[in-house]
Amino acid sequence: MAKRLSYGMVGGGQGAFIGAVHRVAAELDRRATLVAGALGIDPEVAYQSGIELGLDPARSYRTWPEMLKGELARPANDRIDFVSIVTPNHVHYEIAMAFIEAGFHVVCEKPMVTTVEQGEALVRAVQKHKVVFGVTYNYTGYPMVKRAAELVKSGKLGQIRKVFVEYHQGWLATKLEATGQAQASWRVDPTKAGLGGAIGDIGSHAENLVSTITGLEIESVCADLTAFVPGRALDDDAAVLLRLGGGAKGVLTASQVCVGEENNLSIRVYGTEGAIAWRQENPNELHFTPRSGSRAIITRGGPEAGEGATRATRIPPGHPEGFYEAFANIYRGVCDAIVASREGRTPTGLGAEFPDVVAGLRGVRFITRVVESARQGGVWTRI
Repeated sequence: MAKRLSYGMVGGGQGAFIGAVHRVAAELDRRATLVAGALGIDPEVAYQSGIELGLDPARSYRTWPEMLKGELARPANDRIDFVSIVTPNHVHYEIAMAFIEAGFHVVCEKPMVTTVEQGEALVRAVQKHKVVFGVTYNYTGYPMVKRAAELVKSGKLGQIRKVFVEYHQGWLATKLEATGQAQASWRVDPTKAGLGGAIGDIGSHAENLVSTITGLEIESVCADLTAFVPGRALDDDAAVLLRLGGGAKGVLTASQVCVGEENNLSIRVYGTEGAIAWRQENPNELHFTPRSGSRAIITRGGPEAGEGATRATRIPPGHPEGFYEAFANIYRGVCDAIVASREGRTPTGLGAEFPDVVAGLRGVRFITRVVESARQGGVWTRI
């Protein structure tokens, strides 16, 4: 078994859904153990959250600067190996940069930062300090997403012509933030979420899915953003036309006001020789239709799953595998990359397949250009 690493977490304390998801994912393959944390904005809540999770009181920190200072004061072989940042978007940059400059590896929630300039600065810092940086675009961790990317790369679809990607939810169809619901409140606040509402929160996942599966860069966008709920400062609905490399065209929609939708992320890719379709709410199936044949359903763990999907699969066919496992594939990849970097080798397998700081920058640039396009009335805007 590969060496188990230790990590610290910033954010994700009492009542935080995504922090708990990260902790389960990091532990799933026995590759990482939470040993330190500054688990909240409020210092006392942060400290108590760590105690409730069983952290050593000396490593349940009240603030992230205290955690950084405390970990640096420990012997080099007794510090955290990496930090996981699961805070609201507006503080990602400051925390990530501080830990990078101190030599720590980083896992960061998406969107990575709130401005392109911040993203470019993080890319330079990661390259300078030679640290591993993973961004949790967790849907890329699904086995069938990996298989979809392999089919495109192998030429099974021919030249890509058209892409449709949708991410629809309904949880913000009313003014939930007015009730004090914490997850809603910061996501609709431009001082905490950044430029984008739905386009930043879930549209960034859609962009990453397109880029991961097709291997094509989004070159320009034409966007329409709407805040349907009165008084909301950020968009809760987005419709974006895409021009991709190689002449492909795409349509991306992201909405959080679609009543009845839960977490409906789906993608369809059409090429000259075939098509694929995948839906997150039924993640263990990938539909593949060759131009001259019948539609086939490729299943996770099945005979046509392929190398990447097989590596990302933990349990036999027919047993549901999903959200936590996809998240865990990213953590496993980051851990593999950290170990490989210490041993002076290039990571293989999963260690080379997680979204990195460059993918994080690409996502921030996408959000920024979409907002710019919408503000100018939907003019085509280069990424």
